[in-house]
Amino acid sequence: MLALGLAIGRASGGAFDIGMGDAVTAWGFGPEAALPGRIRSAMAASRRPAHEVLEIGAGWVRKSAPLVLDLNGIAKGYGVDRLAETLLDHGIGAGLVGIDGEMRALGQRPDATPWTIAVEAPDPEGRAPHSILTLHDAAVATSGDYRHWVEVQGRRLSHTMDPGRGAPVLASPASVTVVAPSCAEADAWATALMVLGPDRGATLARERGLDALFLLRDDDGRARGVGVGQLLSAKPAETDPAKGN
Repeated sequence: MLALGLAIGRASGGAFDIGMGDAVTAWGFGPEAALPGRIRSAMAASRRPAHEVLEIGAGWVRKSAPLVLDLNGIAKGYGVDRLAETLLDHGIGAGLVGIDGEMRALGQRPDATPWTIAVEAPDPEGRAPHSILTLHDAAVATSGDYRHWVEVQGRRLSHTMDPGRGAPVLASPASVTVVAPSCAEADAWATALMVLGPDRGATLARERGLDALFLLRDDDGRARGVGVGQLLSAKPAETDPAKGN
């Protein structure tokens, strides 16, 4: 999991960084409440991305600069992959496993059709589908700003950290969904593309051959989908956040 996190950190130009533990804690997304002093320290810290300072060897991990790990951007996906591997180890070749919305499909349903998974509309007040995916031997993960946030001076700030600021991302998409061979990859790339935003994120997704769906809020609050890649490039319909139609 560490090795994959570092690889995606490097491939994303540091947009995905497993070394943001101090900022995550400072802003109140860890076990303790947000503290202004910690926030100031996190934002003022001189940072080098984890892929530059963390070295992995045979049974050991070593850092060459101050670093606090936070694996929330990849750990759920990794856990889903382990669930899938456990099923396969027990001879179960078809199934759908997930942790908190991160999903991986094995094989097909008993009726020989792909597994059906909803992409949630980015509405903090309710739960409704925005789009429907069908998956066969693939994984999907979503990163969004509508479930976990802190409110600072009347403004909601997402739990996704911007490594360049040591603070929550600003002007990010409402959510990013990524389909990938493994759920750990999908999980980490969804976070990276949230940090990069719809323009730079879509450009990198195309360069890396990723399948990604960006949900963007229009001025009237409706969610507009922008897809990248062979699976998701067709334009999804707009949705009313109150109804999820």
